[in-house]
Amino acid sequence: MIKIKTFVFNSFQENTFVLFDETKNCVIVDPGCSKESEFSLLDQFIEENELEIQSIVNTHCHVDHILGNAYLVNKYKVSSIAHKEDLHLIKRSKDMAAVFGLSLDEPPVPNHLVDEGDEIKFGNSVLQVKHVPGHSPGSIALYSCTDNFIIVGDVLFAGSIGRTDLPGGDYDTLISSIKEKLFTLDDNVIVYPGHGSSTSIIREKQTNPFF
Repeated sequence: MIKIKTFVFNSFQENTFVLFDETKNCVIVDPGCSKESEFSLLDQFIEENELEIQSIVNTHCHVDHILGNAYLVNKYKVSSIAHKEDLHLIKRSKDMAAVFGLSLDEPPVPNHLVDEGDEIKFGNSVLQVKHVPGHSPGSIALYSCTDNFIIVGDVLFAGSIGRTDLPGGDYDTLISSIKEKLFTLDDNVIVYPGHGSSTSIIREKQTNPFF
């Protein structure tokens, strides 16, 4: 069974997720840690729970979701995973960080690229990759059929959707991604977004004003 620990990091209040199972293997999704106190919190959790990081996964590569990539890759010598359509965001990330007054170490280029239907494995667990463009061209969601949850990055929020006014964003594409890739899941699937509280597929179907 996958356990999920959520950290809220950086000035954007971004959700960083540590996913681990009974083997103590884990993946870290969207490491937004950006300063020593945040690095320490994450390191402490990993150490106290005796976790072994298998990889870092980015649901997308906007700067607030990759601030901790370099730190974790360099410290723990692990691979990073993303979708190829967001590689251009990695290349522009230092300039984007500067716009928001953030300090960013040069993020490593992902050494493993995933797409629709791929699987990310750690310990006894499997996450299915769904390509859900619209917020960014390479946005992905990570679905656990066994544990009935999906991590969606900034595609869908409790009562809202991701913004589409950033480069590469497209409103119609985003709406299609949500309807075709997320709303086709079981109603009881728990949704973990990149900002804010968790929700469920049925709640968003019934109450999200964009639908």
